Amino acid sequence: MTIKQISVFMENKPGHLASICRTLAAAGINIVTLSIADTQQFGVVRLIVDDWEKARDALAAAGIAANIRDVLAVGVRDEPGGMTALLEKIEKSGVNIEYMYAFAAHIGREAILVFRFDDSEKAEKALSDAGVQVVAPEQILKLR
Repeated sequence: MTIKQISVFMENKPGHLASICRTLAAAGINIVTLSIADTQQFGVVRLIVDDWEKARDALAAAGIAANIRDVLAVGVRDEPGGMTALLEKIEKSGVNIEYMYAFAAHIGREAILVFRFDDSEKAEKALSDAGVQVVAPEQILKLR
């Protein structure tokens, strides 16, 4: 149940993020969640959108290079120690977390975390075996 995430490498200058968002808006793409990791000169914008293929094409047409990555969205108890319990299950699986970020929305009483793993299939199986619900792409897109 991986979700397609769009990653855009951009120069850290005024207007670059607005250009990405403007391009997606003009194409009728809704951004479900967005994360930015930056250095002093460059940044990586990670987005989950309601139509990743259309978004990829719109960005390409605007001259904005985008990579598509598989990520997993996982529910975690929204309480002290909730993330620790989840991370311990991942640790036992031997799967490496390349990065993660949190959603601003919840499903029920669970916060949603988005993970990029070095092996998504192994991570999904390990999480499922440990009783952790991996959130389906359809559920994520309803969180708008």
